[in-house]
Amino acid sequence: MYSLQRKIAMFDSHAFYKKRLSAHMKELGRYLRYILNGHMVIVIFFLISTLAVYYQQVLTKLPEYFPTALIIGILFGLIASYSPVRTLLKEPDLVFLIVAEDKMDAYFRNSLIYSFVIQLYAILLLAAALGPLYFATYPDRSGNMYLLSILVLLIIKIANLFANWWMLKVRDKNIRQLDMLVRTLLSMVILYFVIRGDLLFAGITTVIFVLLFLYDYTFSKKQHGINWDLLIEKDQHRLQAFYRFANMFADVPHLKVRVKKRQWLVNLVTKGIPFKNSNSYDYLFRITFVRSGEYLGMYFRLIVIGGIFIYLIPNIWIKVIFSILFIYLSTFQMMALYHHHRTNIWLDLYPLESKERKQSIIKILYQLSFIQSVLFALVFIVIQDYLGFLLALTGGILFSVVFINGYVKAKLA
Repeated sequence: MYSLQRKIAMFDSHAFYKKRLSAHMKELGRYLRYILNGHMVIVIFFLISTLAVYYQQVLTKLPEYFPTALIIGILFGLIASYSPVRTLLKEPDLVFLIVAEDKMDAYFRNSLIYSFVIQLYAILLLAAALGPLYFATYPDRSGNMYLLSILVLLIIKIANLFANWWMLKVRDKNIRQLDMLVRTLLSMVILYFVIRGDLLFAGITTVIFVLLFLYDYTFSKKQHGINWDLLIEKDQHRLQAFYRFANMFADVPHLKVRVKKRQWLVNLVTKGIPFKNSNSYDYLFRITFVRSGEYLGMYFRLIVIGGIFIYLIPNIWIKVIFSILFIYLSTFQMMALYHHHRTNIWLDLYPLESKERKQSIIKILYQLSFIQSVLFALVFIVIQDYLGFLLALTGGILFSVVFINGYVKAKLA
């Protein structure tokens, strides 16, 4: 007992945090090298370049009464209120660190600083992206007014970060959600008035926000101890989200696979598969695509985002290029299906050759890419661009055939 008390007394949470952060950064860096490979960098560069060109064209034709203040206020308010605290806690900490709770002040202080720093880049990117819209709407204003808006945004961001940290001590989920909702709305309103230049109304709303901020602080003081379960749950949830994304580019051994039943959808996609040994992998890959936590959602998100780009971009050739680009992204991500069951030793008992497994993944990739080609082509029908329909359908199918037969088969060899 004396030895344990001595170790607790000598515990340095600041030094412990530095070690935890160093290990965390090394791990993230290892996976980011896979994510930001040559293919992804090219895609991101093309997306940003295209969006920048059309963004500039839209600004030259901006309507006189365009709701710039409302749009910027909402976006600034959302990014200010979304202020999660990355504690870097792990499940074993619930046993080993809880005894040193009163020594963790430096650790959690460092967590707040780290959380603000890693979220700062998103604020700067958003401010840079919305700057041209602001100056196109308010050409008579100086740059100092926009800088003032960014300064207010940073202050509100810091306040929300502290408020979120205090509310993590509250165990009632409904109270936390209500507090987050009210702070989000107040953040939007404050920044909306600042962008408009109505500093009086911005000041009045700020007073209300400060009162809520002080109430959160007072209310958190009444809570007893640190809510370790919630801190670990939230941090692990965010880390698993990153692992699921990184798993599309490299094997992630730390990933916890989530499975959802979705029985009606499983019945739908497996209905036409003959009950034969040779179709075992066809069945396996289809239910994996439907029931696993990452593939189905990613596939439909790319379809929706790609469809929005195709609908909004005016140039027909850029539309077609974007349809092919999103087919490429989707097919590239779905390749991870092949390695999804790599740790399942029971697959080695299948009386099937490895070539049948490769044939099955090729087949489902063809099916998914062809469906995506058709859906993107139908967007051209909606906007009554029949030439674009033919180009998108033909281009998407041809690209799928070339990409799968060339790149994908070479990767699976």
